[in-house]
Amino acid sequence: MAASFCQAFAMFSIFGQKSGASEPARQDTSRTDYAGIGWLYLFFWYFSGVNQTLLLTHAGFTGFREVFFLSFMWLAPVLLFPRLTKQIAAVIGIVLWAASLVNLGYLGIYGQEFSKSVIFTLFETNLEESSEYLSQYANPTLLLGLAVYTVIAVLLWRRLRPVYLPRRWAVIAAIFLIIPNLGYPYLRWLTGRADFDICTIRLQARLEPASPWQLVMGYVYYRRQIGTINDLLRDNASLPPLANLVDTSGEAPRTLVLVISESTTSRRMSLYGYPRQTTPRLDELKARGELDVFADVITTRPYTIEILQQVFTFADQLSPERALTEPNLMNLMRQAGYKSFWITNQQTMTARNTLLTMFAQQADEARYLNNQRSQNARQYDEVVFEPFADALQDTAPKKFIVVHLLGTHTKYDRRYPETYERFNDREQMPPSLDDEQAKQYNSYDNAVLYNDFVVSSLIERFAAHKDNGFLLYISDHGEEVFDTPPHRTIGRNEGAPTFNMYAIPFLLWTSPEWKRAHPLDLSLAVARKYSNADFIHTWSDLAGLSYDRFRPEKSLVNPAFQPTTRWIGNPENKKDLRDFDAVVPVPPGSPQAKPRGDS
Repeated sequence: MAASFCQAFAMFSIFGQKSGASEPARQDTSRTDYAGIGWLYLFFWYFSGVNQTLLLTHAGFTGFREVFFLSFMWLAPVLLFPRLTKQIAAVIGIVLWAASLVNLGYLGIYGQEFSKSVIFTLFETNLEESSEYLSQYANPTLLLGLAVYTVIAVLLWRRLRPVYLPRRWAVIAAIFLIIPNLGYPYLRWLTGRADFDICTIRLQARLEPASPWQLVMGYVYYRRQIGTINDLLRDNASLPPLANLVDTSGEAPRTLVLVISESTTSRRMSLYGYPRQTTPRLDELKARGELDVFADVITTRPYTIEILQQVFTFADQLSPERALTEPNLMNLMRQAGYKSFWITNQQTMTARNTLLTMFAQQADEARYLNNQRSQNARQYDEVVFEPFADALQDTAPKKFIVVHLLGTHTKYDRRYPETYERFNDREQMPPSLDDEQAKQYNSYDNAVLYNDFVVSSLIERFAAHKDNGFLLYISDHGEEVFDTPPHRTIGRNEGAPTFNMYAIPFLLWTSPEWKRAHPLDLSLAVARKYSNADFIHTWSDLAGLSYDRFRPEKSLVNPAFQPTTRWIGNPENKKDLRDFDAVVPVPPGSPQAKPRGDS
């Protein structure tokens, strides 16, 4: 890379000597050289704009928009010092060019936008895996493309010329170009609507799509988040182990798999009675008697981090503080002698994902597959198949595998490839929806259809490997997509709950060998009302693990199960807690009350 810097600088210098000789000593300032400004802007925009243009259909318009405005900032120094236009542009250009090569190279190899998550992955994986990122840049086609990209940059630089403005106007222009770009996020702070730190985070998010800020901000984010994660890990390591842990399965080799989806409501799955065939493959597994479908499981919070904080710990709606003061599921499985794997297609580096990343860091092996800058970027869950196969092949006698999917997370049309765009009409749809709402409604069903392919494929791969064990699939929360009258709501809102926001799939596939060793009569359990705040007890029961903190009455599959109030709302404010079954009406004819195919 250093040699490339030197070669590029030499090219800029040579071309600058050739073209600089013909430049006039001074331009007439009575007329503004708009064409000259245009060439200057195009040159600076090029190093971020090309990448964001290529990403438009993949990651959306936001990054393109930010780059459009941020590129104006680089005009300030050349307007203030027009006689040094070529030299200033060369120095800035080399920095932008080098940073943009990282963006374009990563996009060319992985089909993703380079982001702070990539930096996390590079620093937090071993040296061999990190070197694989760099070695894949040695692709002849990619190198040719980057060479053409560099030549175009040099040709643009040759077209640059000084633009002379009266000194006063040059200073005003420079201020106008810099202050709005850097100061706009702080307007809310100046007006008292947000604190300074929040505005700084917004500024960093604005800068991130542009070169070279994606590298600078990525490293800043990495240092900040890894510091927080290390603090959490140190606190967790100081916790005492679970007392009197007993594994009733003994030393028999086994593989236990937990698959977590995102934003998938059971109400939009044909497996749960939805009229559109959105889950044909899971329907088939159910029809063959290979899948236990639990009909009435809800989430307590309609937000990923908040609910998984309860799913993976002994925290619940009445005791949220137990999330960090007691061992979690990763601790439990390690103490029971399992080698753990964390495979995630969720973003790694976000302000909210710190706790999930901490769980991932507790695993023996972690694979971070989604390095997109935006959670809304196009990213398909089938990327988990290869690392899942690798985990199954691992020779550890006892394996615990967590697979965290993007599922049906918004934007729905970016969760599935075109081959899964099956629903495109208004059949079985609320008639009041306008065209845009109908499009989102269909996109969500297509996303559920693709999620059916992903989850069933994981089950099939697990079954084909003939491991002794089980696979449990849940979603973190549901999603409202114009289902509840008056059919105007989309997304999730804890303040205005609907059934679809909280109703989640809860599916269990069990290997024949595990069934023989752990016979369970689930005929009553599949219809029980359950909240996944008590998930760790159900998982422990299924895995055959008991310990002092284990409560059989909180296990969905235990004969001693006792139904309790299913609290929803923010547990940090006890006044916000409400009884789900009292405040959220079950939709008429809801299959939640009676699982399809079960008596």
